[in-house]
Amino acid sequence: MTSSFCQRLSYGGGGATTSEAHFRHRQPKLAVDEIRFDYSPRRPTIALRCPMRWVVVEAVGHTGGHSSAWERSDDVSNGPCSYAVGDRRVEDLAADGENEEEVMESGKRRRAVEVAAAAGVTVVMGVGNRVLYKLALVPMKEYPFFLAQLATFGYLIVYFSILYIRYRAGIVTKEMLSMPKIPFIFVGLLEALGAATGMAAGAILSGASIPILSQTFLVWQILLSIIFLGRRYKVNQLFGCFLVTLGVIITVASGSGAGNSLKQSGIFWSLLMIVSFLLQAADTVLKEVIFLDATRKLKGGSVDIFVVNSYGSAFQALFICFLLPFLSKLWGVPFGQLPNYLKDGAACFLNMGTLSSGCDGAPLLPLLFIIVNMGFNISLLHLLKISSAVVSSLASTFSVPISIYMFTLPLPYLGVASSLPTGFLAGAIILVVGLLIYAWTPSNGSSGATLPTST
Repeated sequence: MTSSFCQRLSYGGGGATTSEAHFRHRQPKLAVDEIRFDYSPRRPTIALRCPMRWVVVEAVGHTGGHSSAWERSDDVSNGPCSYAVGDRRVEDLAADGENEEEVMESGKRRRAVEVAAAAGVTVVMGVGNRVLYKLALVPMKEYPFFLAQLATFGYLIVYFSILYIRYRAGIVTKEMLSMPKIPFIFVGLLEALGAATGMAAGAILSGASIPILSQTFLVWQILLSIIFLGRRYKVNQLFGCFLVTLGVIITVASGSGAGNSLKQSGIFWSLLMIVSFLLQAADTVLKEVIFLDATRKLKGGSVDIFVVNSYGSAFQALFICFLLPFLSKLWGVPFGQLPNYLKDGAACFLNMGTLSSGCDGAPLLPLLFIIVNMGFNISLLHLLKISSAVVSSLASTFSVPISIYMFTLPLPYLGVASSLPTGFLAGAIILVVGLLIYAWTPSNGSSGATLPTST
């Protein structure tokens, strides 16, 4: 004996949908010999679940065909009646919405940890880079230009070798390699011009004044990211950057006579060094633009850092070749004598031949510098990729006072250790406070300087 009722409901949600659903309620039998489950992939199924009842829901399309689904619910905790869309209960869908927020929060925490770890590695590599550069110049003190060119063209070989290995492993794709090369040309040009202007000014300015002028690098990055990336910074972030810059200036300038050195050098060379840091800041912001643009063009993917490093280094080496006569003159090497200079520099680097008497520590110290400098550049670019140019600059800046402290230790080949500047402790405290203020995010809003998404 069966009692039934039939009612037509539209399940499309819009008035234009003509699909209908028939609901037939049948009394349960005492015994059920067989239950058949029919599933039609062509139409969605809406199942009503009532405790200990069998409900048939038929979806009727334009053709009048039927597809039915049997559902049984023994769970009375759902209330008198619940329903599902497809094979998901509406209660489960609501729970998924709550879990989505938890997943997003968990992703933000993981991202913050990743950025902090990458920043820590960058600081360590930055300290090693500064210390080993000083050590590498002990045996190569007569051939700094050779060391600079060896690093530039050595990176080219190493980066493309790693790029080839990653391409063979499937990490680097053809889509990444086929990206437009115009941005990489500008990266190489900016790096070459930044090196040329920096060398020209560095030959005149004192060593104590250069770290002070280098703090304009952070200012340029903030301005360029606002102009070209549309980034907005909160007051605490700008104030934190100001404190970081102030801390470095106090740390470096205290007791060094840097102010008098800047006056003696003249305003032109100081401005030229500031222009050099402008070019370097533009280079980092352009790389950030490349990463963001690749995320859109690769449909959510991200370009491998060795693609950026390899092509950027290739075009940098090309422009360095064009600027070689100018650069060699800046280092005090006439262009006509450059082949003999490079030959003597290679002999000193290998610590072989008659010129090896003043090259104690080679080739170990120069090789260590080149390896650590390469690791520093890779870690800096990785941090830029997962965060921003300003964050990478802050990490690099943090390595300055630590490097100053390292030179007070009895390092080999450097002779008598230097003493700490009188304002070192005060400058270091101001710098750390600035970093903490920059990293602090108020609870009443999110920063306009959001970090770019990467995968």
